[in-house]
Amino acid sequence: MSRENLVIGENVTIGEDVVIGANVVIKDGTTIGDEVVIQDNVVLGKQPTLGRKSTASSRKDLPPLVIGRRAAVCSGSVVFAGTTLGEQVVIGDQAFVRENCAIGDGCVIGQGVCIENDVTMGVDCKVQSASYITAYSELEDNVFVAPGVMTTNDNFMGRTEARHELIKGAVLRRGARVGGGVVILPGVEVGAEAFVAAGALVTRDIPAGKLVAGLPARVWRDVADEEKLEP
Repeated sequence: MSRENLVIGENVTIGEDVVIGANVVIKDGTTIGDEVVIQDNVVLGKQPTLGRKSTASSRKDLPPLVIGRRAAVCSGSVVFAGTTLGEQVVIGDQAFVRENCAIGDGCVIGQGVCIENDVTMGVDCKVQSASYITAYSELEDNVFVAPGVMTTNDNFMGRTEARHELIKGAVLRRGARVGGGVVILPGVEVGAEAFVAAGALVTRDIPAGKLVAGLPARVWRDVADEEKLEP
């Protein structure tokens, strides 16, 4: 464990064989499991600072961050309070995971990814570099998100009070795959084992097991059985 410029708050729990780099800040109450790796310039357990009109679900002090066994939080990342990282999760360099998120075992969050508040992810998901997972999204098990994907949750784009009741992120069902540079509009569901081709604009729900492409995305064919998790 490096102790160069290490700041540890009160009531922090650190497991066995944890490796901590330089310039790390660990906020009050954070729990870190055994064999976790925390690289340089990481902030763990940060409480959010919200704007007056924020739609985030909580403005009060959140419960502490919990990091599971053998996880890795790479250089420059920030993981907020109220979030749980499962076992063997990898948070890439300069990634952000906001409050009230649940990231399942074995998930990999790439470099520069932003996971907004109140996102849930199942096991073994991959979100690759520079993607944006908006608040109130759900990713089920084994979802793959390629680089530069953009999800959205607000059809009113900040106007009118009606948006508070209608905000909803994307739902990516089990085994769904989303290609590079895809944009997914608010509340859209991508069905289990569906495949969204690179650069598509997804404006409506995608049936399970279908390949879609285009602007807007439309169904082209079925996903081949040999490409499915369970043919």
